[in-house]
Amino acid sequence: MAKKCYKIIFYNQDDVFEIYAGHVYPSEMFGFLEVEALTFGERSQVLVDPSQEKLRTEFEGVQRTYIPMNAVIRIDEVETAENAHPLGRVKNAVTPFPGSPGQNRNRD
Repeated sequence: MAKKCYKIIFYNQDDVFEIYAGHVYPSEMFGFLEVEALTFGERSQVLVDPSQEKLRTEFEGVQRTYIPMNAVIRIDEVETAENAHPLGRVKNAVTPFPGSPGQNRNRD
């Protein structure tokens, strides 16, 4: 039997985070989303994904987190296999356009 969880994609500083959680609620704090029961995949001894490790260190020991509503990109309800844990990831939101060396100087 498949169980349901939520995939939350949101901005955090210059990155886009994708996390999976068991529960998502509007928070009593105005303008925030309450997310609890975060799930992460099993650690692999063979392959280490830096984006997953960043998520693990960012949310290690967190039981509940509050995300500003204006940072949320999308929330999806997804089904997962009984014993499978979704992974989540961190990716860079914006790649800066390369500029010329004197581009930011004040022009008098």
